[in-house]
Amino acid sequence: MSWTCPKCDRELPWEDYRHYCARVSLDSLFEGRSAELVLVFDKIIAEVADWPNVLIGVTPNCIVFTRRVGFLIIRPMKKELDLKFYSKVPHPEKPVIKSMASGKKFENHIRVSKLDDIRPGLFVYLRESYEL
Repeated sequence: MSWTCPKCDRELPWEDYRHYCARVSLDSLFEGRSAELVLVFDKIIAEVADWPNVLIGVTPNCIVFTRRVGFLIIRPMKKELDLKFYSKVPHPEKPVIKSMASGKKFENHIRVSKLDDIRPGLFVYLRESYEL
C-alpha cells in the first residue's frame, strides 16, 4: 500500500519514506533534450510502469522507480540517459559501463541514447533489480 506525501504529492511506498520533497515536472528534466531521447525514456517507462506496485517519482535530477525500495534511477543527461539499477552480483560485461558494490548488492550503470540501445536484455537487468 502506497502513501502520498502531502507536501510534494509524490506517491511513496510507505509513510515517512525518505525522499526529495519538492514538486518537480517530468517535462523539466527533458527540456533541451532530443526528441529521440524522450522516445527512449518513453519506451523504458512503458515497460517498467506496468510491473506490479511500481511507483514513479521525479526529483530535480532524475526519475526514481520504487517498489519496496528504489530499483531504477534514470538520470537524463545532455545526449543520453544514465540508467542505474541493482543486482546480486556484479555485471562487468557490456552494455553495463560501471558495476560496483553498494552494501549487500551491486550498483550498475548503463547509458542509452537512441532507440537501438533498447534491447530485451536491458529489461532483464531492470527486472532483476525490481525483484531484489
